[in-house]
Amino acid sequence: MARKWALRSILAYLLLGLFLYVYLFFLADSTLPETYKGSSADPATFMNNKEILLSEDFSKIKNLLFFLSTPYEWLFYFLILIFGVSRVFEKWARGTVKNGFLQTAIFLFWLSISSFVAIFPLQYISYKISKSYHISTQTFSMWMKDEITDFWVNYLLMFIIVSVLYALMKRFKQRWWLAAWALSVPFTIFMMFVQPVLIDPLYNDFYPLKDKALEEQILSLADRADIPADHVFEVDMSEKTNSLNAYVTGVGSNSRIVLWDTTLEKLTDKEILFVMAHEMAHYVEKHIYIGIGIYLVLSFFGLFLTAKLMRGIVANHSDDLKVSKVSNLSSLPLFLMITSMLLFTISPLSNWISRYQETRADRYAIEMTGDKESAISSFQKLSKVGLSQVNPPLLVKIFRYGHPTMLERLSMLEEYEAEKKKE
Repeated sequence: MARKWALRSILAYLLLGLFLYVYLFFLADSTLPETYKGSSADPATFMNNKEILLSEDFSKIKNLLFFLSTPYEWLFYFLILIFGVSRVFEKWARGTVKNGFLQTAIFLFWLSISSFVAIFPLQYISYKISKSYHISTQTFSMWMKDEITDFWVNYLLMFIIVSVLYALMKRFKQRWWLAAWALSVPFTIFMMFVQPVLIDPLYNDFYPLKDKALEEQILSLADRADIPADHVFEVDMSEKTNSLNAYVTGVGSNSRIVLWDTTLEKLTDKEILFVMAHEMAHYVEKHIYIGIGIYLVLSFFGLFLTAKLMRGIVANHSDDLKVSKVSNLSSLPLFLMITSMLLFTISPLSNWISRYQETRADRYAIEMTGDKESAISSFQKLSKVGLSQVNPPLLVKIFRYGHPTMLERLSMLEEYEAEKKKE
């Protein structure tokens, strides 16, 4: 039975991969509508022919990898369940130590190592593609260092989460999901608070912005936006990527304004001020707190559904999955598979909300700076340097884009200018 289900699941995954390949490389339409030909949104106005071709090829490959990676994760969890690997990990843990927390640590270590090894080929392919298209500038050793750091950070966080989660499952057999949801609220806020000062520095070096004249202009914008910031931080990303980015991170006293050094190198001061005004808009319009509120609602229903599905699946397929009880550690792959599926299912909604907030931030930035030319040129450079499609296919936009497409962002600026002329 296990072999039959394994073959079926692998075949389903391969058929999905074939469909996605045909869709992305042959059926999906990413051509620019005639209306926008010759406008600021037309790639031909800010890219040469080679760059346009590279952006199309790179985007198709990265989109394919994105759509393959999540179902691949589901396949991995399913296979280690039906072949009894998860149950073996649990037996090893129980046979090694008697302490429950140490059993969790051992079980999670073997599960994490297995997951790392299984997913590593896709991660490596993604790295090599980014490297070949000159997006990534990392050496293999630097990339591996980040991968290993990522492994241990995720392992420690997962150890905390899984230890608490399965303790709740044992204590509250029917309502564990409600207790888990209640505890997730302060934990999420705490993680947002410590992320800038404890986790981010593990990956990159942060230091005060060297250009003090530019820092003064950015802080002046922050003052106008009532953002309590005394410094702007620069992060050394040029050793890892050619991409551009800037952001406002953290909550409360740990809020930080951060610029990648690649952004400082490739954008003018006026373009940087527009980008920073956009990031400040998220603070001004309380998008972080709105995001927390949305998370609370979605996680409430998500955990409820996860508990209901786990209970039903284990009750009806315990022999097939080699899991006798929901509260057994061996059920963790089932929990992770279900939550991953639910997150993927609601990603169109969460991405739509994010795109709406990003559009609001774009509009706020243009109103604050009044500099349409710098806004347009900054978006064009972001698209050019990142080799991103100006008008991605609909399926890609729905599932991948937390920001408006470059076509939408640039056309919004044109429409804004037309509105101002009418006033």
